[in-house]
Amino acid sequence: MSGSIVNLGTIGSRFRDAEHLAVIDLSDPDAPRRVSYPEFHAACDGVARALVARGLTPGDRVGVYCSNRLEFLVVFYGAMRAGVSPVMMGILQPADTIAWIVEQTEVRLVFCEAELRANLPEGTEAVLVDGDGADSLARFSDPGPFEPFAPDHDSVAFVAFTSGSTGRPKAALLSHRAHSWVARTISEDRDFSPEDAIIVASPLYHKHAMNSIKCALWGGSTIILLRKFEVRAYVGAMNRYRPTVVSGVPTIYAMILQQRDLLQGNDYSFVRLATMGGAPASDQLIDSVSELFPRARINLIFGITETSAALFGNHPEGADRPRHSIGFPIAGNELRLVGGESDDFGVLHVRGPGMMNGYLNNPAEMARRYDAEGWFNTGDVMRRDATGWYYFVGRSDDMFTTSGHNVYPAEVELVIERHEDVEQAIVVPAPDEIKHAVPYAFVVRRMGATLTEDDVKQHVLRNAPPYQHPRKVIFLEALPMTNVGKIDRRRLEAEARRIKAGQQQKAQANGE
Repeated sequence: MSGSIVNLGTIGSRFRDAEHLAVIDLSDPDAPRRVSYPEFHAACDGVARALVARGLTPGDRVGVYCSNRLEFLVVFYGAMRAGVSPVMMGILQPADTIAWIVEQTEVRLVFCEAELRANLPEGTEAVLVDGDGADSLARFSDPGPFEPFAPDHDSVAFVAFTSGSTGRPKAALLSHRAHSWVARTISEDRDFSPEDAIIVASPLYHKHAMNSIKCALWGGSTIILLRKFEVRAYVGAMNRYRPTVVSGVPTIYAMILQQRDLLQGNDYSFVRLATMGGAPASDQLIDSVSELFPRARINLIFGITETSAALFGNHPEGADRPRHSIGFPIAGNELRLVGGESDDFGVLHVRGPGMMNGYLNNPAEMARRYDAEGWFNTGDVMRRDATGWYYFVGRSDDMFTTSGHNVYPAEVELVIERHEDVEQAIVVPAPDEIKHAVPYAFVVRRMGATLTEDDVKQHVLRNAPPYQHPRKVIFLEALPMTNVGKIDRRRLEAEARRIKAGQQQKAQANGE
């Protein structure tokens, strides 16, 4: 197989005879399912054989429409072995979006949970991943050996959806070639091995969770799989199963740290790696996570669906990573920063081996994001230091202008979160007739703190340019999250506009 392209569905096959756990499925926490590597690979082969027997051929597509459970992984990796591309369908999408996805991707059949079947368009063939009836996965599967499909350079492994600016998600076509390279690169960069176990609670249809799964399978590690992120269940699983690797967005770590009754008295020195992605992390949060996991390396990570998460990693010569850096460029990628005041600041553009093939049925978005030389515009603003380490500044579409100054919310959020009484902060623009927009801050206080709005404002004025200070501070018990575990920034922007409008109406009523 030297020089050939790895079928992504077969990653981890070198461990298929190893009698250790591939998956601990906690979708039903009262009845954990422990599946060994031989059992997992046999189940994947059974799906691949059944798809071929059903008449599906390489290039066909099937939908995967269920919550986190063993069957999601078995269908996902089994389909790819047959050259059939699984389409990752979000379980919280409304029925009309699901119907649109089914139509756009032309899936031949959909593997789903019984309770989700009603959301499928009429006439869609479904295989139920739960139950044991005639239309169940248990009956569908065809046990036995299987010779995997041999992909070529552009063979599509799977289809993942990413948010769209038009209200509809965009379907990214991701190849076997690119993502077998991604799986190997990230897994080796983070030193995954059969001695590792990683806990996964974010939805499998999202890139963050599936990257974790690919790393684990490539390294022969154990996957501790939760149905969804629920903080007390997560900490309970961490206490019971002792994962060596944990991963999540900063908000998830902040929520974990609040579970003092479950954390107290436990020694978490078994954790060797804690990765954070999706947003910058404050010094206080990093310090708190380091204290909780005293032997863990704390890595900030970055990745997007279209270009993969294999852009930044550890230094090739072992140099220490600066605290807030997302990493050093991984060999093979081409990176440039565009539109900033220097070559070391701007929007990240990428070319590299982990790139998607393109968007399905979306030439307009392809033209908008790619230039004529194949550079992809990520939309993410980065800074590069003198030694080559990269730092995430914020999304270019989150940036707003106040009195002619560019405000990157993530920079202001980090300043606010340096206050000892702040747990979390999100900064969004509120419309302003004179300044165009002004910063509003939504803040979660640390437990027991008596922080005031003026305290926050004065803290920012002392530590940042005046134009960055929030003109209003709104305290919340918790920040709203999207269904993939990120802060729901758009919801907070809408709330800021609502508050601003209320202030204007009140001023008008008072004749101001």
